Amino acid sequence: MAVKNFVVGLFDDEAVLFPAVKKVRTAGYKLHDVYTPFPVHGLDHAMGLRETSLHTAGFIYGITGTTTALSFMSWVFNVDWPLNIGGKPHFPLPAFIPITFELTVLFAAVGMVMTFCYLCQIMPGVKKHIFHPRQTDDKFVMVIELTEKTNAEEVKAFLNAAGAHDVNEQKAEAGWWFGRYDKNDEVYSVPANA
Repeated sequence: MAVKNFVVGLFDDEAVLFPAVKKVRTAGYKLHDVYTPFPVHGLDHAMGLRETSLHTAGFIYGITGTTTALSFMSWVFNVDWPLNIGGKPHFPLPAFIPITFELTVLFAAVGMVMTFCYLCQIMPGVKKHIFHPRQTDDKFVMVIELTEKTNAEEVKAFLNAAGAHDVNEQKAEAGWWFGRYDKNDEVYSVPANA
């Protein structure tokens, strides 16, 4: 996995962070991610993230569960083991409704949880670089990826002007990996004034 350069800025308040995200996007910098200790309403739109398609995936998983339940029960009662129970039909749809409903909910729930974990990269055993140890406690962390066109000192000055403090440059793997944190993984140390 490729090691990339990032500029990391620490913010104390969401009221300062929110306009800073808009300024970063307006300036044309590549915003890697923003880490917040709680959900910030409207931050996804300010970052330019597209609408999630998790609800579409849930619908597809639910239809798969419905199809599986109806297909299996109709195959069992019509082909594999047809029984004449008091002259009832071989495809009693009202009797199939409870099982069909349960399998629809089961497929949708399990499928959406697995898809959510994959998209958010929070599966068991997955490791990601921690840009700041307080990024999920009480601080807001903005991470900007440096490209060939961006200068690190310019981005640092920009973040300082936008209201960030403790601005630094870090090298890290951009993605995620399975396993443990290696000894050579650079751990960010918190300055005394943070």
